[in-house]
Amino acid sequence: MTFAPSPVAVIALAAISIGFVVRTDAHQAKTGWTYPPACCRDQDVGGDCEAIPAPSISRGPRGFSVFLHAGDHHLTTRSHRYFIPYGNEIPSGDGRYHICLHPTEDDVNCFFAPPDSS
Repeated sequence: MTFAPSPVAVIALAAISIGFVVRTDAHQAKTGWTYPPACCRDQDVGGDCEAIPAPSISRGPRGFSVFLHAGDHHLTTRSHRYFIPYGNEIPSGDGRYHICLHPTEDDVNCFFAPPDSS
């Protein structure tokens, strides 16, 4: 006699299996939303994405200027100025500005802005 699991059992097992998948390719912001895996590359504590102070951001005719002082992001060890053209920002999941720096503090991997900020 062969055993054939019922379709309901197969669906239930699949749902349980999906629940045990552990995300190792992204981390969460302190407010609880998860950065997209393509943005968050660093697996160390804190990752490479973090909220940044809103006063550090100014909007110009072509995009966002971001000026970070040492310590404004846990990876910045000195002052940096970044330019993010309009259309390259990603809507943030918590209404705050965030930046992902990778592979070094000199490189912006992703920039998140509140949806109504452009």
